[in-house]
Amino acid sequence: MIIKPSAAIRQNYNEIADLCREAKEPIFLTKNGEGDLVVMDIDTFNRREKMLKLREELLVVEEARAMEEKGYSIDEVVNMMKKSVDGVGNGK
Repeated sequence: MIIKPSAAIRQNYNEIADLCREAKEPIFLTKNGEGDLVVMDIDTFNRREKMLKLREELLVVEEARAMEEKGYSIDEVVNMMKKSVDGVGNGK
């Protein structure tokens, strides 16, 4: 976890932007010693959003399975996961 004072973004935006891209994780900014903001580069944000969407889709499938609705074969699940992972890796 990377933590910086909020003044760092005002004083040196480029340094914080570079740090976000290099770290590929959120940077936590504090104000008066307390958590205030979280910043991340756009690629990291998009990757996280796609992973959240995939988790939501998997949860829906799992809930349907638990309710004994039509399931998917192993091959179908593998293909769906490959498509999702490929989309995350390609920035789609």
